[in-house]
Amino acid sequence: MTPFDPVPVALDGPRVRLEPLDLVRHWQGLRDIGLDPALWRWTAAIITNEAELRRYLETALAEQRAGRALPFATIDGASGRVAGCTRFAAIEPAHGRVEIGWTWLGREFQRTHVNTGSKYLMLRHAFETWGCQRVELKTHVLNERSRAAMRRIGCVEEGVLRKHMRNERGESRDTVYYSIIDDEWPAVKARLERMITETSGGRT
Repeated sequence: MTPFDPVPVALDGPRVRLEPLDLVRHWQGLRDIGLDPALWRWTAAIITNEAELRRYLETALAEQRAGRALPFATIDGASGRVAGCTRFAAIEPAHGRVEIGWTWLGREFQRTHVNTGSKYLMLRHAFETWGCQRVELKTHVLNERSRAAMRRIGCVEEGVLRKHMRNERGESRDTVYYSIIDDEWPAVKARLERMITETSGGRT
């Protein structure tokens, strides 16, 4: 099997669009929603001002240039507004493995169709375009909302890595890993498509 080639690409769904991150086009929208302290409660990055947010996004683009990540701006299809940011990372073409993460959404877009729609687009791209055999997701072990969202879309919990990383303040965290593998994708895809249809009128 030929390893996948992770090049920047827009991913389109009926109600969500993922656009390759562009700091000229997307900066104002991301700045308007990205300084909410609640977004960064469980993350390794600590964002408290515009300069830190800018550096965070520039780091994502540097990872893209190095072939290690593909960051996106998440666009709400109904309003055309920037709803948040997400990315593919830990890209391992030789092993058919990629991680979905670094995902955050503005408050008004949380618990709506936006997260479900964006996960669907990314998983479909990973499995059906790249031919991945495994997609990983992870979060802080105490982030119950994120953990519930991962289970809800059909991810399998694999375990906790104790003292797995430190945040930018030097505080240790335990990380819980989830995954979806290619054998599971057809069922997960059907589940997500049902969720998208059932929530077409509002919140998930």
